[in-house]
Amino acid sequence: MVGPREREPRRAVMRIVLHIGADAVIADRIQRVLATKRAGLLRKGVLLPDFLGGHNHDLLWHALGTSQQARIADQLDAAIARHQPDILILTAHQLASQATDRQIAALHDLLASRGDPVTVLAHFDQPARMLAHRYAAQVLSGRVTPLDLELGLIAQNSPRSAIAAAWDTAKDTLYPEAERAPLWLDSAGLAAAWGAAFGVGALRLAAADPELLWGPEATTLIARDFGLPHKMGQADPAPLPRAPSAAWVARARQFNRVLALWSAKKKIRVPRPAHAKLVREFAVAGLEIDPGTLGLVTERLGPALADLAKAHPDLVAALPSVEPGDAPWAEADPRMGFRATQYLWAFAPRLERAAREAAREAPAPEDADSALGPVARAKMPDAAKQKFLSLRRSIYAPHDRFAPPNGSEPAFAPTAQSGTGRTIVACVKNEAPYILEWLAHHRAIGFDRFVIYSNDCSDGSDTMLDRLDAMGLITHKDNSGWTGSSPQQYALDDAMRDPAVTSAAWVAHIDIDEFVNIQTGQGTLDDLFRATPDATHIAMTWRLFGHAGIEQFSDEPVTAQFTKAAPRHLPKPHIAWGFKTLGQNIGAYGKLSCHRPNRLRPEAEPNVHWVNGAGRPMPHSLRRRGWRSGRDTIGYDLVQLNHYATRSLESFLIKRQRGRALHTDRTIGLNYWLRMDWNDHEDRSILRHHPRTADAIAHLMQDETLAQLHRAAVDWHRAKAAELRADPGFAALFEQARDLKLSAMERAAWALSLDMET
Repeated sequence: MVGPREREPRRAVMRIVLHIGADAVIADRIQRVLATKRAGLLRKGVLLPDFLGGHNHDLLWHALGTSQQARIADQLDAAIARHQPDILILTAHQLASQATDRQIAALHDLLASRGDPVTVLAHFDQPARMLAHRYAAQVLSGRVTPLDLELGLIAQNSPRSAIAAAWDTAKDTLYPEAERAPLWLDSAGLAAAWGAAFGVGALRLAAADPELLWGPEATTLIARDFGLPHKMGQADPAPLPRAPSAAWVARARQFNRVLALWSAKKKIRVPRPAHAKLVREFAVAGLEIDPGTLGLVTERLGPALADLAKAHPDLVAALPSVEPGDAPWAEADPRMGFRATQYLWAFAPRLERAAREAAREAPAPEDADSALGPVARAKMPDAAKQKFLSLRRSIYAPHDRFAPPNGSEPAFAPTAQSGTGRTIVACVKNEAPYILEWLAHHRAIGFDRFVIYSNDCSDGSDTMLDRLDAMGLITHKDNSGWTGSSPQQYALDDAMRDPAVTSAAWVAHIDIDEFVNIQTGQGTLDDLFRATPDATHIAMTWRLFGHAGIEQFSDEPVTAQFTKAAPRHLPKPHIAWGFKTLGQNIGAYGKLSCHRPNRLRPEAEPNVHWVNGAGRPMPHSLRRRGWRSGRDTIGYDLVQLNHYATRSLESFLIKRQRGRALHTDRTIGLNYWLRMDWNDHEDRSILRHHPRTADAIAHLMQDETLAQLHRAAVDWHRAKAAELRADPGFAALFEQARDLKLSAMERAAWALSLDMET
């Protein structure tokens, strides 16, 4: 897990590297390599924010010059205050192709006060090759205009101005943004625009050797170009991306043209996913567009790039000329008598159906603000407001009028168990005050073995677990020496060799903030197993519980404090219906993962029978993959998993500092709070166990050593909460989270818009 680093204090001024593209294919590879190294970079003082996008920082790009830029600034300040990095990396390939002078100035205003120096880094390939690849990608995304557009624009005296002026002027198009020529075609204009805002010396242009970049030594090139002083290890090699064939591009553009005319006549908007799916159906193999046929591009733009190479020696590799083609560019033969109109008539019923379905979910022509509460009206991004309007009319709208879908009762052949124990595997870091309640509850409902891993604890969790181990109640393992992608997965791999797991009849992996809540009979495992006699695996779907308005950490049972929960019908955002698995140990799987067992052994597949939390069969596909319930598979009738992801506001601050157990490259911030803190409906069903749990806790506290350790942990958390609230970054997060009062519909829409952005 990534926590505060114990090393020399960072220098007074942080350095920023702003990666602007230009080549989208090269940028995508660089961004994906950096994303896989995010946790390791952070330990070395290099911050690559994850809240701005999955690997490309789309949110940064879309916020420039809008009301959302202030929110991005606040999030950056909070991340910088927490991690105190030496280097901040921001990367969005749209910046080189679409950023206007106004947006570049807004970006300068955002960064200039936060770092010094700010380096603007762009990766170029030979212009004709870059243009050929971009044009092909645009056509498959709906472009109607042929490549003649760019060939005409580069002939202008000021190509950058001509390119920008031509945006959104095309008529009879499907998606206007797909028609835009890229600003980087004018490399001299790009250098002048970025140099004017950030300073001539701030710009660095470089080239990337594809053979090197897609190999294991990509990290060497990235470290050099980004000026990173540390080794990053090797990258996972990947195949060089192949461009679509010239014939396929010709087919797609001709189809786009007739589709645009047809959709305008029908007055319907073709959804992008439907378009992308249909275009793939007439793909044809062959040679890609030959950059050598774009000799005009090389002739007009090559000299400007050559002049830039004099000031940017790392750009030289981009300049080798492309072998000239036999003739100037012309659209390829689509081959085999392709007629776009024939495909259009064949696809028309599917297109009309897709358009109707999209229209049903589209927002009504109303002002979203009139339907939102005051907090949502002031704070929600525009995309989330539009998602709110569509969500509330869709089948995915959150509500608590929960009617389980119809389904047959299980008709499985019984499978013999191997073992007798009922084991929980858990991972812990700095959660000592919550351990005794969690352990007492699960012992009370019938679990009898606990294998608990801890790593890098500073609140006494490890010492408390040692004491519980000495008392014979759990098995505690120190996981501080973990390696690989995450401490959690390292622990789960080890657990597959532990006798408490290998000899168990049933095994579940859950966290200390998750409580199994059985709804049938007396609420015990025996009751659950009687209700699902032939099941080998039970999907226990989360019900997310929020902070219930409680700000301060206190030494009171979590299950009694936090009784406000999400609506039971919450299919969106996708995280809400995640599940954990209670599985029989029948030797069917070779790996234990966060949500479920994996690596199904083919010979055991017929013996695997999954049911949902209502005891109904899950799809056969779940035997191999899947970690969340859907509208057709959700069930809470027999068992749910109460997930107290946030607890109190002060506890949330401590969790943020601790970091994640699985996705160590992702920070816990306001976006996490937005997705996980639900307070819409009262759910006190787990309190039926409170008398038994309270008795079990009292019995544990009779051990004076354990009682002292628990009290010391409570004191540590109180002190840590006070320390964090005095920190400006954490104090700002506390205030933001406390003030984020949203309805279930508003929260779901905002969270869903974040999911779509990333």
